[in-house]
Amino acid sequence: MWHDFKKIAALLEKGIGDLGYARIDHTRCERCGFPEVIYGEGKNVDQITGIVTEIKAHGAPLLCTRIDADKAAAVKNVHPELEYCPISRCLLHRVPVTPLPGFRVALVTAGTSDLPVALEAKHTLELVGIGAALLCDVGVAGLHRLLARLDELADADVIIAIAGMEGALPSVIGGLVPCPVIAVPTSIGYGVASGGFAALAGMLGSCASGMTVVNIDNGFGAACAAIRLSRLVRGKHQAAAAK
Repeated sequence: MWHDFKKIAALLEKGIGDLGYARIDHTRCERCGFPEVIYGEGKNVDQITGIVTEIKAHGAPLLCTRIDADKAAAVKNVHPELEYCPISRCLLHRVPVTPLPGFRVALVTAGTSDLPVALEAKHTLELVGIGAALLCDVGVAGLHRLLARLDELADADVIIAIAGMEGALPSVIGGLVPCPVIAVPTSIGYGVASGGFAALAGMLGSCASGMTVVNIDNGFGAACAAIRLSRLVRGKHQAAAAK
């Protein structure tokens, strides 16, 4: 274990790109399994463009979340090869990565309105070579829609369940499957849904034991949790290959 900490310390010393207004963490992927991601809200176009330039210069995959269409268009004027997803409000640049074999993530949304959060998670997973099956609009208002997809749920190694309103979907899934379930409350809902707080409280109070709950609308955070779980699988594959 001490040897690992010394390796981390060495990485920390060499891995900072200092732009003055931002310090880019170039070794986060080596330490944590996912690269530094740009949070677009609160940053201006020049700042985002500078950070994009720095990350791309190191050949890393790039993802900027929560960036509106006008900012994205301005950044793409400098970096036209970037892709923009208007539904998730993500700007991304894909680089070749080694896919992780035998690791399956299912992204499940209660409603179509939860799709922006699901796509944010999907883009994050794809950044590190993890594909994800997307199961949309299978919420508890029509439970038969979910039950018709049980085979796909059973094949998943991790399920990210995304729901607004009262946030019941992850509890239902958590009572059906043995794999880790990561619950994402969304800000979708009327009145007392309170911008996602009702769903968050419901998920935190779920009787489906062992469920992980992330912050409201945090598809990125849910994907990062799944990536951390995937490293257990990757480690087993590497150990088996070394024998």
